Amino acid sequence: MAVEWSMALGMMLSAFLVAMAGLVLLVAWQSRRPAPAASIFDASPSRVAYLFDGERLVDASPAGRALLPEGEDSRAWARLIARFGSDFPNLSERLEALPRTGQLRISSQAGVAPALILTAELVSGLIRLTVESGQEDRADRGDAATAAALQQEVMAQRAVLSRAPVLMWKEAADGSVIWANHAYLIRAVELLPEGEDLSWPLPKLFAQDPVKGRLPRLKLQMPSGAEWFDLVRMASGDETLCYALAADKAVQAETALREFMQTLTKTFADLPIGLAIFDRSRCLQMFNPALTDLTTLSPELLISRPTLNAFLDAMRAKAMIPEPRDYRSWRKQLARLEEEATMGLFEETWSLPGGQTYRVIGRPHPNGALAFMFEDISHEMSRTRRYRADVELGQSVIDAVEDAVAVFSQGGQLVMSNHAYAQLWQHDPQVLLSEASVSTLCAWWRDHAAPTLLWDDAVDYVTSSGDRTPWEGEVRLLDGRLVMCRFRPLTGGATLITFRVQAAVSFSSVRDTGGVGLLSA
Repeated sequence: MAVEWSMALGMMLSAFLVAMAGLVLLVAWQSRRPAPAASIFDASPSRVAYLFDGERLVDASPAGRALLPEGEDSRAWARLIARFGSDFPNLSERLEALPRTGQLRISSQAGVAPALILTAELVSGLIRLTVESGQEDRADRGDAATAAALQQEVMAQRAVLSRAPVLMWKEAADGSVIWANHAYLIRAVELLPEGEDLSWPLPKLFAQDPVKGRLPRLKLQMPSGAEWFDLVRMASGDETLCYALAADKAVQAETALREFMQTLTKTFADLPIGLAIFDRSRCLQMFNPALTDLTTLSPELLISRPTLNAFLDAMRAKAMIPEPRDYRSWRKQLARLEEEATMGLFEETWSLPGGQTYRVIGRPHPNGALAFMFEDISHEMSRTRRYRADVELGQSVIDAVEDAVAVFSQGGQLVMSNHAYAQLWQHDPQVLLSEASVSTLCAWWRDHAAPTLLWDDAVDYVTSSGDRTPWEGEVRLLDGRLVMCRFRPLTGGATLITFRVQAAVSFSSVRDTGGVGLLSA
C-alpha cells in the first residue's frame, strides 16, 4: 500500500514539473513578442477624434470615421472641413493658424444643439483633432457629437425636400395628405377660397384614385393660369409617396407639334400632287388624298402601310404605271427607281395605257426615308402637243408661200422663216436661232446685195417700238435679181419681212443682149 502511494505521488510531481516548465517557456516566448502599438483612441472608442499628417488622415476613432464622408485618406482634410464647417465658424481659417499657436479650441456656433467643442493640437508634428460635447458628462461626448451630426443631416434633408421645385407629398392609406413640401403648400394656399386659411388635414390638389405606377398627365388650374404635371405614386408601406413633375414645356411642345401636323395634313390634303412617304424599311407612312385619286388605289390598302414593292405592284395591277415588255425588266426598273430616289436623281414622265401622263419624282428624306410625288401633267402635255402642232402647222403654211418670209420678235430676234427664204439668201437661220438677230441677218443680206441704205432702215424699223407704218423698198442681189422687200408690223411688236423676186436677170443674159435685158429690168 505504501508503495502505491509513493508511485502516485511521483507521477503527480512529474506532471507538475512538466506544467511548470511549459509555463516558463510560454512566459519567455511572450516576453520576446513585440508589444502591440498603442492607439490613442483605444481608451475611449466612442470619442470623435482624428490624427492628421498634414492633410492625410493617419488614424481616427470609429465614431470619427463614421462621421467623415467616405473617400481617400490623402484628401480627408478637405472632407473634414466640409463636414464640420457649418458647425464651427471660420473653421478653415482658424485651423490654418494652428502651426503658429500649437493649440486651438473652437466652440460651435449658436443654433447647433447640443453645443460642441473642437480641440486641435500639434503632437510630434501631427495634428490631433477631437470633437466633444460641451456638456459636463464627458462619457457621452462622442454620442452627443454623433447625435448632433445626425440631427444636422436630418435638417439638411428637410431643407432639400422642403425647397425642392417639384411638388412632393405623402398620403395615408385613406388618401389623406399627411405631409407636403413647400412647393405643394404654395399651390394649396393659392387655391384656397378667399378668407380661408390652410388647416389640417392638408387639401388634396390632385383628386386621383391611388394606383401604382405612373398616372395620366393632369392639369392644375391656378389663378395665374393652367399648370400641367406628370404624377408618379410610389407605395411605401401603408403610405404613398407622390411626386408631381412639371410638364408645361412638354405640353407646349406636344401642342405645337400637333398644330404643325394638323397644318401639314391640311396642306397635303389640298395639294393636287399625290404624295407618298416611305420609311427606312420602305413601308408607306404618310400619304394624302390626291394619291388615292391619282393611283386609283383604295384607302384601305394605303392605310395598311404597304411596302414600296407592294405599292408599285398594286399600281401595275391598276394599269397606273408604264407597261414594260417583260416582268423581269420591270423589276429591275423598280430597283433602279429606289436607288435613284435615294440619291435624289429620280424624275420620270410616265405615259400610262389609259392616256394620262404622270410626272413622278423621288426624293430622299432624313433617316433613310423616301418621298414620291405623282403629278398629273396630261393637260400640260396636251397643250404642249397642241402648241407644237400649231407651230408645225404655221411652219408648213409659210413654207408653202412662194415669197421668202422672215418674222422677227420685238427684240429683233428671228422667230420664223420659210423654205423660200433659205433658197433666196442661201442659208438657213433656223439652225442658229440664238444668233439670228436682225443685225446679224442684215449684215448677211448686205454682203449678198448691191450697196444700199435700206438695211439700216430695216434694223431701225424692226427694233423700234410704238406705232409703225408698213413700207417697202427694192434691193439688187449680186446675181442681178431685183427683190422687193416689204416690212409689216405684227401684234406684240413683231415684224414681218417678205422678199419677192421681181425679175430673174443673170449676167450671162446681160452679155448676150448687150445690156438690153438689164435696162428693161
